[in-house]
Amino acid sequence: MIQVLCSRSENCTYALSHLVSILKNKKTYHIIFSTIICECSTILRPPLPSLPHTTAPLFKNQPFIVSWNIPDLVCQRYNISLDTSPFKGVATPAKVPGQFLSLFYTDRLGLYPHVNLTSRKQFYGGIPQRSNLKVSMNKARADINYYIPSSRGLAVIDWEEWRPLWDRNWGMKKIYQTLSVNHVMQRNRSLTVQQATEKAKQQFQVAARSFMSGMLAMGRSMRPNYLWGFYMFPNCYNNGWLEPDYTGQCSKEVRRQNNELLWLWESSTALYPSVYLQTSLADNPRAALMVRNRVQEALRVSALPGWSVTAPVFVYTRPVFVDQNRHLVRTIGESAALGASGSVLWGASADYDDQTSCEALSSYLSSTVNTYITNVTAAAQLCSNFLCRGNGRCVRKNYNSSHYLHLNPENFRIVRVQSRHFALGRPTFADLKTLSRRFTCQCYKGLNCTPRTKRELAKALNFSVKQGLYQKSHTMHKTVLDDLQQTSISKDNIKKHLKV
Repeated sequence: MIQVLCSRSENCTYALSHLVSILKNKKTYHIIFSTIICECSTILRPPLPSLPHTTAPLFKNQPFIVSWNIPDLVCQRYNISLDTSPFKGVATPAKVPGQFLSLFYTDRLGLYPHVNLTSRKQFYGGIPQRSNLKVSMNKARADINYYIPSSRGLAVIDWEEWRPLWDRNWGMKKIYQTLSVNHVMQRNRSLTVQQATEKAKQQFQVAARSFMSGMLAMGRSMRPNYLWGFYMFPNCYNNGWLEPDYTGQCSKEVRRQNNELLWLWESSTALYPSVYLQTSLADNPRAALMVRNRVQEALRVSALPGWSVTAPVFVYTRPVFVDQNRHLVRTIGESAALGASGSVLWGASADYDDQTSCEALSSYLSSTVNTYITNVTAAAQLCSNFLCRGNGRCVRKNYNSSHYLHLNPENFRIVRVQSRHFALGRPTFADLKTLSRRFTCQCYKGLNCTPRTKRELAKALNFSVKQGLYQKSHTMHKTVLDDLQQTSISKDNIKKHLKV
């Protein structure tokens, strides 16, 4: 039995080479190689691939945000308040101009060619190759001027009737293939069906690309401070969660097709994948696998253009299980831990159209959602400040792990003071070491965010304590005190709410 001991990193390499020479000189192979004990054993692991730089966050020092995009008109009629104070960017999907998040449905941006699948009525040519792109762009210019007069935010185009890749128009969407083939045959009846299909595919994809990339180009030109992209792009199509061997991974074919959409990723300044959970995933741990791989695929394609920075990823989720915290962890929590820039909580008008549904949503916000959002956004900020020097966001070292950006409940408390939520507490050195083991850093454009070593983390923690940046969990965070004093909230009132 051979055992090699070493305590310094430079000795590890020597010890290993010495061991190899011993084994080579042995004339028998009956050797039991027991263990190599090295404090520096991490040098044996392959280094993590360096992450490309990414766009700086919309809000300074907030690497991960959650935005609100749920209609509240019916709830207002019933005088049911919805506490959205922890959200960054509160908007409604309704036709309201000047919002932080502008959601462009089919009737709000240009003249979108599509078919009503119920009535079979065709709008604006029905298929993109029969539409008038110039007229549509003129209409889009007026729409953008109306809906986005402000200077900064998210611009999401929600066009779901057809997909720009021919082969992805399956099921009910095959009508777009049929109409495209008929369009070719009407112009040249001498073609065989196969020839017409090949030509139709080429025409459809070229026209779809011109339509979608043209809208993004106009948006970028007119409102460059908005982040433009299409809802549900990219997709992973990993819907087989009922299969026994489900891993959640995107298939090779899906990844290949997403690579074909390079032109779309080059035209987008943000990506907006969707991770809505179906009822079959209620209380199902496979929900995390589905979400994890959809977000990871979005992060992958964001780097395909090869720009100096990657586009930010904002993940659409929906509060379908209003009695669960696990749903939030498996959607918002996964998104934050993987390195997304934010999450968008969306709801349809039909979801909250009576008093009962509004009361349930209000209760879910106050009891669960707001506490969790405060927790995960504060944890993302803490990890960024300590591990990434404030110059980047934390990203899982192993994307397929179950490590989350959550505050240690032993050291932090989430409190609500006069309709505002705060994370109060101070991380320990053990907390920071845990973050260092589980996460690495993705730097913002032009900045250095090399993860701090343990020694550097200790120094940063000591400095923050001396500066009063973090206090023990039974005292107020200094910056919180400053903010509260500016809003005329007294310390006595704070203590009353904290009950300390």
